[in-house]
Amino acid sequence: MGSVEAFRYLQSEATAWRRYLHENPELDYRLHKTARFVAEKLASFGIDHIETGIAETGIVALIHGKCGAGPTIGLRADMDALPILEQSDKNWSSKASGKMHACGHDGHMAMLLGAAKYLATTRNFKGSVALIFQPAEEDGLGGQRMVQAGIMDRFSIAKVFGLHNVPGMKVGSFGICHGPIMAALDEFDFIVKGKGGHAAKPHETIDPVVIAAQIIVGLQTLVSRNTNPMEALVISVTRFNAAQAYNVIPDQVEMAGSVRTLVPGLRDFAERQILAAARGIACGFGADVEFKYCRSTPVTVNHQKETDLAIKAARNLAGPASVDEKISPRMGSEDFAYMLEARPGAVIFLGNGSTASLHHPAYDFNDDALPYGIGYWATVVETVLPP
Repeated sequence: MGSVEAFRYLQSEATAWRRYLHENPELDYRLHKTARFVAEKLASFGIDHIETGIAETGIVALIHGKCGAGPTIGLRADMDALPILEQSDKNWSSKASGKMHACGHDGHMAMLLGAAKYLATTRNFKGSVALIFQPAEEDGLGGQRMVQAGIMDRFSIAKVFGLHNVPGMKVGSFGICHGPIMAALDEFDFIVKGKGGHAAKPHETIDPVVIAAQIIVGLQTLVSRNTNPMEALVISVTRFNAAQAYNVIPDQVEMAGSVRTLVPGLRDFAERQILAAARGIACGFGADVEFKYCRSTPVTVNHQKETDLAIKAARNLAGPASVDEKISPRMGSEDFAYMLEARPGAVIFLGNGSTASLHHPAYDFNDDALPYGIGYWATVVETVLPP
């Protein structure tokens, strides 16, 4: 194989698919139009077996190679959009107000569809390929639900591979590392309970706004003074609800946020110490706190052998100079982690060029990256399942 040029003939068609999907975004598991479009395209390629309705709107399709018996490997693309009002000003901008593909899942689907068309034509591999189109990645549970639905056993998937675009990385470049590559995501909620009153008489209150502000600052010392600086911990308070009037000190403040970790022990530390720190600060002011901590997506961990295979495939496609095999782990989370807990595999990053960042209203997937993603998927198959 050895070159992305072998896949450029698919770019125009994949661009049309991608822009259609971008214009018609859907959220979480409510991907009925999206799933129908994907299934119809797969059927038009002559795919051997297509199963829909997995975890509500997920799809798994099988392509059998022509070179004899062998294992099945999974290739996964996510399908859902985000509840964001698009500001990209592109001709193919979202037609659904308040919804947009701001994370490039439209591109991920188009690349896997392009690879499906190529692989269904060539079939130059042993064994089988399971094309996994997953709902609700942004919800953080779609990957888990696909695994719980039994796709790994039902389709005899032995290894699984993922891909995600990254703005700021040059188009045609790849990034990957062994071991943890993306962080675990946990979420927390606080209610700081004080005593409300008139804003002109703060001495007659136990002001939960001031206490909550102290808690926010105090939580950052868990990162800067209580955590090994070589181990990444991110604590972000992202929601803060207090009184709605200028002259009222409320009885309570509600706040919430997220925790990102790469080391399992830090998860336990964060859950324990966030509450201890908040409760200590609140008690010092005569207030109390209610606390809820929810563990969500686990750390995304690339397996050794499968990461080596992914590196080999990317190098064969784009050349060694275009593959960084020692990128720093990212503190974003990815529910592909659940699939990597169920089966050995690896996720790789693909450059999207100098576009707006992920989850930004001006973001758009770079169609110049499509041949690289298509080619990577095809090369992975022929690397892992050589004829």
